[in-house]
Amino acid sequence: MSDRELAPGTKAPAFTLPRDGGDTVSLADFAGHALVLYFYPRADTSGCTKEAIDFSRLKSAFGKAGAAILGVSADPVPAQDKFKAKHKLTIALASDETHRMLEAYGVWQEKSMYGRKFMGITRRTFLIGPDQRVVRIWPKVSVSGHAEEVLAAARAL
Repeated sequence: MSDRELAPGTKAPAFTLPRDGGDTVSLADFAGHALVLYFYPRADTSGCTKEAIDFSRLKSAFGKAGAAILGVSADPVPAQDKFKAKHKLTIALASDETHRMLEAYGVWQEKSMYGRKFMGITRRTFLIGPDQRVVRIWPKVSVSGHAEEVLAAARAL
């Protein structure tokens, strides 16, 4: 994958991923509609759970704004299914265990915790327009109030 940084106006990288429930999901599925594509580090951790619950709570408002929501992590599909069932999530969750799509979107990066360096997902959200171009990027997401902020941007499309 290219190392180019995605920016508003650029074409969103195409993807096809396995998703919760055993089906697949691809960027092409959302052609003609806006897509909120959010990346989260790990299913069932506190910040990721709050973010997924917030997006689920606002799913119908996003729908009225013409936007679908897709959460992506490197967790295997069974972990996504368990996470979705446990918290009664209504949004779609996809899995990229290969990291190819995560790398294409620039979210698979070196992280550091307690002095240990490792590769992981940075929490980042992309708003992709109906023309499949990136409209807006939230590069460093603070979970509290984030879903509402993204909803306001989706409504403004």
